[in-house]
Amino acid sequence: MATLTFDFCRGGDVVRRSVRIQDLVIAGWTGRDPHKVQEHIEELAALGVAPPPSTPCFYRAGVETLTTEAQVDCLGTESSGEAEFVILVDEDGKWWVGLGSDHTDRKVESYSITVSKQMCPKPVAPVLWAFEEVADHWDSLQIRSWVDDGAGKVAYQEGSVAAMRDPRDTVAAYEAQGHGRLGAGTLMLGGTLPAIGGIRPRRDFFMELHDPVRGRSIEHRYTARWLAG
Repeated sequence: MATLTFDFCRGGDVVRRSVRIQDLVIAGWTGRDPHKVQEHIEELAALGVAPPPSTPCFYRAGVETLTTEAQVDCLGTESSGEAEFVILVDEDGKWWVGLGSDHTDRKVESYSITVSKQMCPKPVAPVLWAFEEVADHWDSLQIRSWVDDGAGKVAYQEGSVAAMRDPRDTVAAYEAQGHGRLGAGTLMLGGTLPAIGGIRPRRDFFMELHDPVRGRSIEHRYTARWLAG
């Protein structure tokens, strides 16, 4: 079990409190457009990653990998981030929306996705929105990320969450596949967008979840400290 502190935002109020997280679920290949899903499969295949047996698919990782810190430690120099929306189910069963990064060791991913999910910390922004406040305009939410290619920030990912399954559909698929109910204390990463210019290891990662209807954003940045193996 891990304990993280978030700013819970609802109706103009912000309440900072800690929540205990018991399960971390990473949803993969959650694209709505099968052609885009295939594009992502091919993107990873170029790195030697075997295609999934079915889509969507779900991976488990230790909750101790979750962090809101601005620096994370990763073994080696082959890791990079992926901006994703997250769904947190609180102790009362209510859904909250946030922003996270499925930071992944790309070398390990080439021979075992499951192991790669456990290799790196999973940074999350310390801010959450009430799901009911975005549910009616969910598809308008935007995800963006940037990396530093050596000459400052460059766009790495950009697009609408409409490119991925609605989280209600993703959770329904998770439960239909026999994984059990997405219960209180669970945090799920909801899938990612293709990388502009291809997936590549980078230490500095900037990400944003933007709500144009309510005119607000969740932002987070972090740096991976690459440790010598």
